[in-house]
Amino acid sequence: MYDSRLLSKLSVKHFATQRVHAGNLTAWNAKTMTNMNKLFLIILFGLSSWRAGAELPGQVDGAPLPSLAPMLEQSMPAVVNISTSTNVRVQENPLMNDPAFRRFFNIPKNQRQQQKNSLGSGVIIDKDQGYVLTNNHVIDKADKITVTLSDGRQLNAKLLGTDPEADVAVIQIPADNLSALKIADSSQLKVGDFVVAIGNPFGLGQTVTSGIVSALGRSGLGIEGYEDFIQTDASINPGNSGGALVNLRGEFVGMNTAILAPTGGNVGIGFAIPSNMATRLMESLVQHGEVRRGLLGVTTQDLTPDLVKAFALKSQHGAVVSRVEAGSPAEKAGLEPGDIILAINGQDVKGGSAQIRNAVGLLQIGDTANLEVMRGEERKSLQATIGKPKRPELDGNKLHPTLSGAVLGVTPKDQVEGVMIEKVEQNSKAWKTGLRPGDVIVTANRYRVRNLDEIKQVVNPNAPLLVNLQRGGEAFFVVLQ
Repeated sequence: MYDSRLLSKLSVKHFATQRVHAGNLTAWNAKTMTNMNKLFLIILFGLSSWRAGAELPGQVDGAPLPSLAPMLEQSMPAVVNISTSTNVRVQENPLMNDPAFRRFFNIPKNQRQQQKNSLGSGVIIDKDQGYVLTNNHVIDKADKITVTLSDGRQLNAKLLGTDPEADVAVIQIPADNLSALKIADSSQLKVGDFVVAIGNPFGLGQTVTSGIVSALGRSGLGIEGYEDFIQTDASINPGNSGGALVNLRGEFVGMNTAILAPTGGNVGIGFAIPSNMATRLMESLVQHGEVRRGLLGVTTQDLTPDLVKAFALKSQHGAVVSRVEAGSPAEKAGLEPGDIILAINGQDVKGGSAQIRNAVGLLQIGDTANLEVMRGEERKSLQATIGKPKRPELDGNKLHPTLSGAVLGVTPKDQVEGVMIEKVEQNSKAWKTGLRPGDVIVTANRYRVRNLDEIKQVVNPNAPLLVNLQRGGEAFFVVLQ
């Protein structure tokens, strides 16, 4: 299996090539035709001369031909191949779950498992620490991660942290004679800049393709939660995920992540996460093992031509604030519904709501968001201190009557995945059933539950509820009825 992201649901529009058709030619005399023939010959001669002059010169006196090879010799050792293996439980006949059936036929208790393998790419960012940047979907749920260097060495990798919302992950390998890419400022990229994609397509080994930056700030593609992609026509294929997009100096400008593939193959539309975004997330993943995003507390929407006219704006750049949460950092900073956010932290808002969401998503708790807003005809400068996001919660009574008095949430990332009992009111129904704050529901009605959405799907409020609880180092079943 080769890891990649294929945007097959997106449509591809075909544009017909324009053709110029000559009209009816009438009233041509011989003199006119003779003059036109002369002009035609001159144009043909000129075009032939221009084409000859536009071609790359042949090798003269042993002079080297133009080549990307010197740059690639420096860059390619920093791009690695990543292979993963994941143990997947194989579905068995329901009779296998019956202990008596197993004992009668002397069937061992070991569950059947199948190994799932996948391939991708990664980029060495810090050669001294052995930090490798890749996509989350390349290593997601992997039990073993193996990195193959350009010199053939195979190294076991340790997972340091992942951010599924941005599809970024950091792994670590032993720092022994490694090469790393120099990081470029991706905000300096321009449409038309030449770029080179390096990766491991289809498991073939290191492969290089070239192209240009086709567009910047692509969002709204539905690939990830946070999108600010570089679009390129450099060929990106399955297995390239996590590989490097470099400029002609061999500097890291982006991480190859997805392709638009309505037919399942490359059509010249690939997407890469900008280096500024990827490395900023990497810092948080290395330090905390996760990205601790903060909260601004606003809902924004893109400016349509109708909204531009209604707000009497001169430009469609920016985003309009449609809602401000009570008590949020945005409210404390003075933001109001109807304000037009023109810039955030010195960057003009040209990408609408997606740009604001990405900008806030890269800020951490305690950081400052400097906002330039338009309110009526007045331009204002506001400062908001990014706050701590609220943890998702669920009133237990809305899930099951026996959970009345309990507040359910999700477990922190450093604990077993499950639904945590955040609070329990004394003498409530939940308290009397034995539930206590800190208990973790791992299964409900024999289904694995990792979050609030999953437990909602398997609980019937009109039937007894069987839960498997973890409390401290112990685990036990409880029937709530």
